[in-house]
Amino acid sequence: MLKIVKDFQGQTVITTFETTPAMAFDLVEALETAYQECIRHQPGFIAAGLHMNDARTRICNYSQWARREDYQAMLRTPEMRERNRKINDLCRGFEPVMYEVVGVF
Repeated sequence: MLKIVKDFQGQTVITTFETTPAMAFDLVEALETAYQECIRHQPGFIAAGLHMNDARTRICNYSQWARREDYQAMLRTPEMRERNRKINDLCRGFEPVMYEVVGVF
């Protein structure tokens, strides 16, 4: 389960996907399947959440990892490389960004 705390020692990754209303649910389904079948089983994975805006044009993924290297290793697996090619076809693009928690209110 996601737990956002200021003293979190792991790696937080927020990925924003730009999509269209016609593709939004297909993209969410692909992301959910990736988490169920692959990502959550990777070393260092802690938790993740998916969010969709009301216009169905953006999907945001918040994930927590034990270490930056764990997240990067997951991206390099052959399975995720293939999945990311398919995910990219469902959106205009996506950008994962690594963050540190600096405040919780």
